[in-house]
Amino acid sequence: MAGYTRERSPEQEGNVTRTAPIEREAAAGAVTDPGADDARPAPHDDRHFVVISGLSGAGKSQASKLFEDLGYACVDNLPPELLDHFLALRREGDERYGRAALVLDIRAGDPAPAIERARRALADEGAALELIFLEASDASLVSRFSETRHRHPLEETRSGLQASIADERRRLSPTRQLADHVIDTTGLSIGQLKDRLLSILPHEVGHDDLRIDIVTFGFKYGIPLEADLVFDVRFLTNPYWEPELKALSGLEPPVRDFVMRQPAAARFLELVAELIELTAPAYRMEGKEHLRLALGCTGGYHRSIALAEELGRRLAALPDASVRVYHRELER
Repeated sequence: MAGYTRERSPEQEGNVTRTAPIEREAAAGAVTDPGADDARPAPHDDRHFVVISGLSGAGKSQASKLFEDLGYACVDNLPPELLDHFLALRREGDERYGRAALVLDIRAGDPAPAIERARRALADEGAALELIFLEASDASLVSRFSETRHRHPLEETRSGLQASIADERRRLSPTRQLADHVIDTTGLSIGQLKDRLLSILPHEVGHDDLRIDIVTFGFKYGIPLEADLVFDVRFLTNPYWEPELKALSGLEPPVRDFVMRQPAAARFLELVAELIELTAPAYRMEGKEHLRLALGCTGGYHRSIALAEELGRRLAALPDASVRVYHRELER
């Protein structure tokens, strides 16, 4: 089972991993176990083959850097027509390319046909291609391009950045439909994107384990689009309006006590824990390996954090499950 750890101060407590955001950057975020850019072991599958695709500005470069740090052979902006050649090279048995992560995106044309062809070829060999697709909201992408002053790859053929983004979404729609994992990087820090990516990589959990991610967010910043279940906890009294609690997060005991003293909080946690306990075995039987829960309050700083921490502790008791908790707005 995974350890329950706090960033900078690990402590074991069941099978929950807490991940707090690290400093925010202009590009899309990334992820690690708590403070574990170095602590997280490399995946154990030495023949893992990943293709990263998605929208320009959504964080593909950061994702590629993570895989490189994990010992993957990485190629950025691989022309789709060369994918077959790369697979042939890998098929020759060169250990350097056993674990590989390739970035295929709109810069070299529509990658969907090449990805479909490669996936069929690998399936015939008893292997698999895992496709990760990164996206973000238009507003977030426009902001990132403005901050970095990079040119959108389709901007020369389109009148303006927003038109280029819309055209890219349309042209990459077939690739998105092929994806095993779609990650919306809107509002994520570099650390959070790394954490999300690490959570879907092969690692030491039982093959039947259900990985449960609990993410907190603020409705004022948008709902995490990749969440399977979203819970609105704004029915609770908001600590924000208490002067002595306003500056504290839901990780602090005074805020946690304020939230948990409310009778509705305890009942809410009971019901959600009961729901997950009921459905988790069925999710596993249906082949689902990853369940994402999102708890939201107004700013994502008080009520949702306090409740998510307690929910994580309760779900840690579930058999055949690995639970991770992280807070999207904590460093906002």
